[in-house]
Amino acid sequence: MKRVLFVDDEPRILEDLRRILASQAGHWEMDFASGGEEAIRLLGTKQFDVIVSDIRMPGMDGAELLNTVCQKFPGMVRIILSGQDELEGALRAVPVAHQFLTKPCDSAMLRVAIERATSLSTVMSNKLLENMVGSVKDLPVLPRTFLSLRQALAEHEVSTRKVVQIVEQDVAVSAKILQLVNSAFFGLPREISSVQTAVTFLGINMIQGLVLSTEVFQVFEKAKAIPGFSFEELHAHSQEVAKIAGISPASAHTREIAVVAGMLHDVGKLVLATRSTKHFARALKGALEEKKPMYAIEEELIGVSHAEVWAYLLSLWGLPTPIVEAVAQHHHPERIPHDALDSVAIVHISNWLAHEHPVRPPVSEGAVYQSLDPAFLDALGISGEIEVWGKKAEAAVQEMRGAQSAMR
Repeated sequence: MKRVLFVDDEPRILEDLRRILASQAGHWEMDFASGGEEAIRLLGTKQFDVIVSDIRMPGMDGAELLNTVCQKFPGMVRIILSGQDELEGALRAVPVAHQFLTKPCDSAMLRVAIERATSLSTVMSNKLLENMVGSVKDLPVLPRTFLSLRQALAEHEVSTRKVVQIVEQDVAVSAKILQLVNSAFFGLPREISSVQTAVTFLGINMIQGLVLSTEVFQVFEKAKAIPGFSFEELHAHSQEVAKIAGISPASAHTREIAVVAGMLHDVGKLVLATRSTKHFARALKGALEEKKPMYAIEEELIGVSHAEVWAYLLSLWGLPTPIVEAVAQHHHPERIPHDALDSVAIVHISNWLAHEHPVRPPVSEGAVYQSLDPAFLDALGISGEIEVWGKKAEAAVQEMRGAQSAMR
């Protein structure tokens, strides 16, 4: 049973929450705190899985409360409640909130948000790993991308297209923008799985507020370099997988999901490289010494790989389930049934093709990557299409290399 703590300084709001959530009594164990200070006292006496807090409260507001929770109880799911006129306050909570809800909030919206945020909780069997992922407040971005974005947003009339082009160059910025736009705060009738749609909907002003918040992103520091790992290579590989996914023989909707999942599929490596550097370096070294794919060494060490770690964080953020699933299973597509070429299979195959035709030479010579199972292709009925897809991928790689050379 999930243990949920609701926090609001208005007694009427708390009473309304008790009333509309009465039907969840058999599924959730619920407590209600009238403000941040009382919430902290309750957290000191009981364990909770989820905290849902109002943003605007006297004394300790929602952003401050969730920041404290992030530091002291990192494994908790953190959800913020905010009115449409409290956008500035909601942006302050972006680094520490997993999801955002708008007031007034009905029981269905709360239930969906909490269930989505905890959907992959069973994956994190390691409590230390769960706390490590839960404590993530920022993601490292490429210095040149961050600089380009800040310069563009400083222009008097920057075009949305230009901002989209810059955002798509960085997996961290893309992930955060997708997190925000898919939150229930905006009440969109459908999930957004396109960076272009996300940027267009949020608008330049909100993107500017997000990017200029120094707590949301950190510029990658060369001092954190790990032998055998290149931040730039990871970005180039991610963009290549997205590019190859975009030319897959699937429907336009499936390709759209696969493109975003392909772009984000390896961000778990960034999370581990910056949050658990020793473990990450050990996995890299073990992969080279044992001539195995890195994900296999990670699974031997901690039971899960960077794919599941990142998918867990994406599920906390409330990203669309097909994207989360494609990220989580891109090394193990056999774990789920397939009746056609879906986004999971596309990311799996695109990842393989990208390693076969890399945009940049691998930093680690002799690195071993996952092979493609012919039986899996036969089951999907696409064995005959892989050669054509591979030739298109090679042409796309040549195009990307040319574009990179032109930028130098």
